[in-house]
Amino acid sequence: MPFVRRAFPRSVHRGLRVVLVGIGLAVVARFWPDGPSPRRDHDAVEAPAVGRLSGRPRVIDGDGLEIDGIRLRLAGIDAPERAQTCRLGGRETTCGETARDRLADLVAGRVVVCDWGRLDKWRRPLARCRVGDLDLAAAMVRDGWAVAYGGHEAEEADARVARRGLWAGSFAWPEDWRRDHPRGRAERSSWSWPWSEDDR
Repeated sequence: MPFVRRAFPRSVHRGLRVVLVGIGLAVVARFWPDGPSPRRDHDAVEAPAVGRLSGRPRVIDGDGLEIDGIRLRLAGIDAPERAQTCRLGGRETTCGETARDRLADLVAGRVVVCDWGRLDKWRRPLARCRVGDLDLAAAMVRDGWAVAYGGHEAEEADARVARRGLWAGSFAWPEDWRRDHPRGRAERSSWSWPWSEDDR
């Protein structure tokens, strides 16, 4: 019996083409370089390198340290600015200075180890810093002298309930205070890395 070639309906051919094109696009998407990653929050950008520093730091403010000339920000928290005031105990107090003093008490002249993988928009490392087993950022939020800012929400909830630190009175959210005092923001943005991109 002679072989008879049976033609498939056009709809089948169209379906096969759609499947093959879909497979091709999936392969391209799998191996094509990724586009820019979304920011984790409005205050952070992807760092070009991971870093670690250790040493006895200078305490800048309630969420900032300097080690060997490198300024770092404690990741996941936001503390009052040095010039910021709050209302505690029925009177205006310099809560920014108090927050700085509390961080200095936690450090107490000891060696701090800081690890980071991101920079903030002022190009400071967003670091997790520890003194021994003590996480400095978590301790600042737990004591009520910093607010959660992408981390440490449980510590903040605990401080709120216990009315510790800032939660014992009234205060402007540090982010709102910076927006209303742009001079402090400009001063902060003037700092940059003390080394070049290649040196990192």
